[in-house]
Amino acid sequence: MKYLKTYNLIFFLFFASNLLFAQTGDEEAMLNQAKLRDQEQIDKALNGWWKDSQKDNANRLAWWTDARFGMFIHWGVYSLPGGEWKGKKVDGYAEHLMRKEKIFRAEYLDVAHQFNPIKFNADEWVKAAKTAGMKYFIITAKHHDGFALFDSKVSDFTLAKQSPWKHDPLAELQEACKKQGIKFGFYYSHAFDWEHPDAPGNDWEYNNPGGDKLLFGGANWFDRHPELLPNAVKYVNEKAIPQILELIQNYHPDILWFDTPGKLPLSENIRILEAIRKSDPNVVVNGRLARASNLNLGDYQNTADRPAEFFPVKGDWEAIPTTNESYGYSKFDKRHKTSAFLIQLLAKSASRGGNLLMNIGPKGDGAFDVADQKILTEIGKWMAVNSESIHGTSKTPLTLQPWGVSTQKDNKLYLHVFNWPSNGKLIVGGLQSEITKAYLLTVPNKSLNFSRVNPSDLEISVPKKAIDTASTVIVLEIKTPVKVDDVRLLSSASNTSNQLLAFDANLIGKGFKFGDGKPGRYYVEGFTSNAQEINWEFRLLKATTFNLLLKYSADNQNAGDFDVIVDGKVFKKSSAKTADRVDTVIEIDLADLSLNTGQHKISIKPSHILKIGLMRLMEIDLLVK
Repeated sequence: MKYLKTYNLIFFLFFASNLLFAQTGDEEAMLNQAKLRDQEQIDKALNGWWKDSQKDNANRLAWWTDARFGMFIHWGVYSLPGGEWKGKKVDGYAEHLMRKEKIFRAEYLDVAHQFNPIKFNADEWVKAAKTAGMKYFIITAKHHDGFALFDSKVSDFTLAKQSPWKHDPLAELQEACKKQGIKFGFYYSHAFDWEHPDAPGNDWEYNNPGGDKLLFGGANWFDRHPELLPNAVKYVNEKAIPQILELIQNYHPDILWFDTPGKLPLSENIRILEAIRKSDPNVVVNGRLARASNLNLGDYQNTADRPAEFFPVKGDWEAIPTTNESYGYSKFDKRHKTSAFLIQLLAKSASRGGNLLMNIGPKGDGAFDVADQKILTEIGKWMAVNSESIHGTSKTPLTLQPWGVSTQKDNKLYLHVFNWPSNGKLIVGGLQSEITKAYLLTVPNKSLNFSRVNPSDLEISVPKKAIDTASTVIVLEIKTPVKVDDVRLLSSASNTSNQLLAFDANLIGKGFKFGDGKPGRYYVEGFTSNAQEINWEFRLLKATTFNLLLKYSADNQNAGDFDVIVDGKVFKKSSAKTADRVDTVIEIDLADLSLNTGQHKISIKPSHILKIGLMRLMEIDLLVK
């Protein structure tokens, strides 16, 4: 009962706060009606079917939390043009071709009639995922274009009915995953459907809400124009729910993955989830189906697309990087990440208790791009000898380390060393537990020497050169439970850098928000009051002089003056400026800073805010002189 009362209070506060933005008169009445509509479905879920489904949540998620690493596949009709339309390069996500070029349904079918991926091989796709160390596999059964890669009784906009290629790729992939011991599932675009005349999104052929033109009130069209909602409900009832049930009943997926829930009202998203739970109580459902600002009825949470860094998330979560910058195949996108970046991203996500679902966009002929094959092969070589440090691990108990990250499994701590110490001495900060053995994961029969620097810090003697420059893993066998010092230890070694991310800072005051974590967007914003403060606490083992750098993401909404405060005293006054281009990354060389042995705190505090906010702070770097 206490559980339900807490939820009801949260939802009351959530909906009450939204009333602040409501208009008077008829519009206010419509918005209140919309809130009642959503609340009815929320109450039904929390007091009934969803509450019951949560009893098996841990068991349902067990394989998923153990996996830590999966393959995401964006593949469909859009893969054939590959980011090109009528001889012109199309920027952005290649899978959004239909929307970006405003292609009518009939003309899009002309492309489907040419879709003949003769190089598709389900066994090879799944083998590539398994070799890379991935434990689950998710493919776009239907993306926003509305085109299904499976035969459907409720639509003719399908591969089976429109393509000369007479295969069922989903059945073939399901069988390949079963043979190779990989969990299998589908991405299904439930809220966007650009081919269906009643679905949100297509405002170029049907003048429907939910598209780029922001028709009928934009994002909240279903609240401001409830007379349009029956059309969307019709789409949900006649296409979305029936096709999702077809996928469940015909392919028995282990996981279902949804996206862009804001295109439909919360009430419809909850109805879809209810239909799924009735059909298959055991299928895992991601966090982008039924959610609002204070509500997520999925089995886990999803962070933003294409992350470079991760903001703090409580509970189970998943990030979805892609090998370049498009999810669907683009022949023009050569901005591939290095395998080292993705290996480190995998270790970072596991260290924070998250999963990494890495995307590949196969070509229209069914083959993987050569660059993607190279990335998968290189990750596979690393995972072949280091997977123990990823699969089945949990969030690290250790504080942040200057050399990399760590994961834990039972009585073992896995140290993922990205920045190898040139002096052969690796300092592990904050580990107070007794260590019984230390060794390289790839050389388990040869112990490494270690000794106590002090009760909180450990020194390990390591080889002069790293075994793997992406991440060399050291295993520490410890006596549990793990005991730690929560104050992070910075490196004092010459020419090393200590990165203090705003994501990892102490945020003092209300109103802060996290950026999405993409490159140039891993910032904290909402710095709108002189009463707010962002600070980091840390320790030093010896007196050290640093060059202090500050990095922020500029836009035209934030500017002002601020103080850099060190151990309670103003060390430096500086200013953040606006920029014409959003997400312009600006670095300020603040000054050299000399600190003694012991504990310290660096704070950023506004002194004069000139715009809406001070700045979108990304990080402070302390470079050892």
